[in-house]
Amino acid sequence: MAFVSLKAWRARSAERAEIATRLKQDLRLALRLGEDDTLAVNEIACTDPGCPDMETIVLVMRAGVPTKALRIRRPIDAVDADDIAALAEEDRSSGAPSTGVSTM
Repeated sequence: MAFVSLKAWRARSAERAEIATRLKQDLRLALRLGEDDTLAVNEIACTDPGCPDMETIVLVMRAGVPTKALRIRRPIDAVDADDIAALAEEDRSSGAPSTGVSTM
């Protein structure tokens, strides 16, 4: 087992939190979430065969609608604009309600 200093762990943790915050902002716009809607973004280890080692799970919690889990098959720090666009399209094609919020 490799030694990880507390200072290095804190720096990595702060960096990951910053990445998650930016990703949430981008996803809120792409998914057209309203003020009453909530979003959670987490990186998890995937042990299924054929699954990447780490993947990003997005929980979309729209007011009055059951929570929806969406998956990006990449680590959180590798998620890019194409992944966000694909996730938004998947959300829309699955019948996501429109909140009337524009992304423009």
